[in-house]
Parts: sequence; structure tokens; C-alpha cells
Amino acid sequence: MSELRLNQLTGRWVTIVSERAQRPTDFAPRSRATDGPDDRPCPFCPGNEEATPPALETIDASGAWKVRVVPNLYPAFTGEDGFAVHHEGPVHVTADGTGLHEVFVYTPDHSSGLDALDDDGAEQFMAALKRRFVEHARLPHIRYTQAIVNHGHEAGASLAHPHGQLMGLPFVPGEVLDEERAFARFAGGCVLCTTLEAERATGERVVFENDEVMVLCPYWSGTPFELLVIPTRHMQHLQDTNDDVLATIGRGLRDAMSVLSHTLGDLAYNVGFHSSPHEHTGEFHWHIHIWPNLVTQAGFERGTGVLINVVPPEQAAATLRTAVADHLGIGV
Repeated sequence: MSELRLNQLTGRWVTIVSERAQRPTDFAPRSRATDGPDDRPCPFCPGNEEATPPALETIDASGAWKVRVVPNLYPAFTGEDGFAVHHEGPVHVTADGTGLHEVFVYTPDHSSGLDALDDDGAEQFMAALKRRFVEHARLPHIRYTQAIVNHGHEAGASLAHPHGQLMGLPFVPGEVLDEERAFARFAGGCVLCTTLEAERATGERVVFENDEVMVLCPYWSGTPFELLVIPTRHMQHLQDTNDDVLATIGRGLRDAMSVLSHTLGDLAYNVGFHSSPHEHTGEFHWHIHIWPNLVTQAGFERGTGVLINVVPPEQAAATLRTAVADHLGIGV
């Protein structure tokens, strides 16, 4: 029999169907086609810096950079006018798409990925994110910054070179508002701090944990091998995190991606960073979502908003813990 589980971060139900459980080998590998047929030089590779707008920042400033942040050549959000809503008749509402849209090239290696970063690369990844969050937060027309990594054609990446995107928005997205409401209504304190305690008690959904971060398959996983990366210290904003702590979290994120890749092969995935909106002071605990792109949503999911997960998170976590021991040599 299937089981309904409540996602405590959104207030939505997900369906766990263990009878349809799939093994990692049952999932098809991702498509490699992302760069298009014309074989133009990759604009994100070293030596092609002139193909992008001037960098907002580069680490290191010499030619041998590790991280570059550049304005998106085709921004979804641009302008500094703030959020002004206009009504077009009795029903339709519109607003100008103002804000920021940046590309975050986190490695010079064209064929790499989050899973292949060395310790310094993982540290620089998070340090650069923090600097951009701080910069966005000081701008009066930016209310929220969404950092994402789309890896693979199926996950929405238009270029093969590993990169992320940073979008400074003049509004707070509904998904984050739902999470804020979840933190506010949770009676036991912080929902994620309580999750950390509950998952430590059983261990069945924990993939691994170090002093600063826990990686787990959430109880309410809506997709196979979904991961939640939770800093063990309660911090509202990503940019408030101590640099040393942030470096350890970055290495934890890298290790989580390495374990996924070792287990599932060359997979497409989405990573989303959820931090409290810049000016908000309510209850929140920043965290990172990892969604392997292994299944396609069908009519039921789109029509109801209820996800069906064919790999129970307990099974996924057990599989990944084996990879932690075998691939990373870390005891759980």
C-alpha cells in the first residue's frame, strides 16, 4: 500500500509507493547534448573570457581563475526600479521583471561538476556565493536571492560547462513563502533543528553528517534520491554563516554530489539554496535542496501538485550510505 507523507517545509503531501521501488541501475543516464550543434567555443572555459560580459568578480584575479561571476547575457530579471504591480482589467496583474541575473562559473574544468571539486574549490564555491548574497542584500530593490545549479540537459542546463545562476528578485517566491509559513507554524521550535534531532535518533534516512552539516534523504522526499543538506548550526541567512563553517558545508555538498554520482552515474540534477529573504527576521534555517533528475512528472503530479516517489527515502539513504563507506571512506 502506498503511504502519504506531509512535507513539513511546504505543507504539501507526497506519496511514497514502495511497491514500485526502483534500483539505481533502473534509471537511464542523462543526455550529453547541451552545447548545441554549432560547436562554438565554450564561453565559460579559460581563454574565452571575452565571450561573456565583464566579470563581476573573479577568483583568482590572475588568468588561472577558479570561480567567475558574470552578468547573464540573456537575463530573466534586469533593472533597478523595484516591484511595482499593475492591474490590467478586473483579473490580470503584471509587474516589470526587475532585478539581477548572474552566471556563477564555479570551475574552469569544462567536463567537471560539483562532485569533482577539491576542498579549496568547494570552499571558494561557497565563499563566492556568500559575497554575492551580501552584495544583493544591500540593494534596496532586491528582496530575495535564489542560487541554483542546473546540471545536465534534462535539468535545464543550456551549456555543458558546469555553472550556476544567481537571481536577485524584487519579490519573495511562493516556495520560500511556503517554507517561511512552515517555520512559523511549527510548534516544536525550528522545524529543521527538530528534523536534525529526529533523524539522528533513528539514522535510517541520514546519508552522512559532520560537525557542520547533515545530508539526508528527507522523510517527505518527493522524488527518488532527493537530498536535503542542513547546516547543523541554526542560521537564518546563508550570508550570516562563518567562513570556516561555510567551507565545511561546501565540502559536505561536494561529498553529497560525489556519492550521488558514484551511485547513480552521470546524472542530471538541480540544486537550490534556500535562505531567508534579505529583510526578513522571522524563524528560518537556511538549507540546500538536491533533486536528481531521474523521473518525469506526469498528469497526476501536474494536476494535483502531489509528487509520487517510487524510491522510499529509507531505501535511498541505505544505498547512499554504502557509497559513503565505499567511495568516500567515511563511516556513518
